Amino acid sequence: MKPVVRRSGVVAFVLGTILLCQSGPTRFATARSMPISKPTGLLYDDVYLRHLSGNTGHPERPERLIFIRDALEKAGLTQTLYPIHPRRVTDEELELVHKPSYVALVRRELSNLQGVRELSTGDTLVSPGSLEAAEFAAGGVLNVVDAVMQGKVKNAFAAVRPPGHHATPTRGMGFCIFNNVAIAARYLQKKYGLQRVLIVDWDYHHGNGTQETFYEDGSVFYFSTHHYGAYPGTGSAAETGAGKGAGKILNVPLPPGASDAQIVEAFQTKLVPAARNFKPDFILISAGFDGMRNDLLGVFDITPAGFGAITRIVVGLAKELCQGRLVSVLEGGYRLDGLAESVVAHVQVLREE
Repeated sequence: MKPVVRRSGVVAFVLGTILLCQSGPTRFATARSMPISKPTGLLYDDVYLRHLSGNTGHPERPERLIFIRDALEKAGLTQTLYPIHPRRVTDEELELVHKPSYVALVRRELSNLQGVRELSTGDTLVSPGSLEAAEFAAGGVLNVVDAVMQGKVKNAFAAVRPPGHHATPTRGMGFCIFNNVAIAARYLQKKYGLQRVLIVDWDYHHGNGTQETFYEDGSVFYFSTHHYGAYPGTGSAAETGAGKGAGKILNVPLPPGASDAQIVEAFQTKLVPAARNFKPDFILISAGFDGMRNDLLGVFDITPAGFGAITRIVVGLAKELCQGRLVSVLEGGYRLDGLAESVVAHVQVLREE
């Protein structure tokens, strides 16, 4: 891959944005003291801890959410966020994205399960609590969408697991069972009649399931930065959609060692003009933090400040294009301390803007 060419204006933007994110506790303390018309929402529930994925060494483990919960509390953010409670997703809602045969397969394999085993479609370990966690993850994200659409919150972060962006209409894979973000996009269109939804995916791994769902659709624009060549092997720049979806898939592969400056430049030079051209009615983020420095499953070099910087870009687009409507949903991120620090930076920006 050719090295990223940094134009002076982009460099200035990058440095200014990252400096804002690094301004420290004083800045955020000042922001907390200022009145806000609507809070940022937070979805978290212990039901998501019931999904177990084998031994304690597995990267997708309950401790991911425990570290996030504790870090938000330590940063003084929890009490400023509007709590959103989960619910169980319905079969009708799952089938907005997933084939009925796949939904039936999941229920059959995960009901009355003993111990830990792999979902028959591959790459996803499941346990007796996995079905409930997956149902409440998908349904919980829909409650978050409702909270934004009904004006209870300005935006929100959903701390859910299992993650979702690898799940295709017919297959669970890559630690994912149901595609939480894809279901939310279809739900927005069906329940609220929205015409265009933008999905921004900054997970280190390409969201093949989300791309497959909307590849020939056209009403959902999928933007992804990731390491092309890593699992699951999809996401080349040449994959741009087909039929009605032609031009509505924008993959921006980044090289190993990708930095804050490189991912911010990708957002500023690729996402911003594409989003302005698409004019979404709502923005969803597949917020994977496995692009962080020294992640267990990634080789990017992004810091919490970098995640804060790209959050600020997406929030700015939401305010400009769709009345600030934005929901962020947790995907990957496996170095526990780095995950927690990155989510705090992300939520701080959601709350400030």
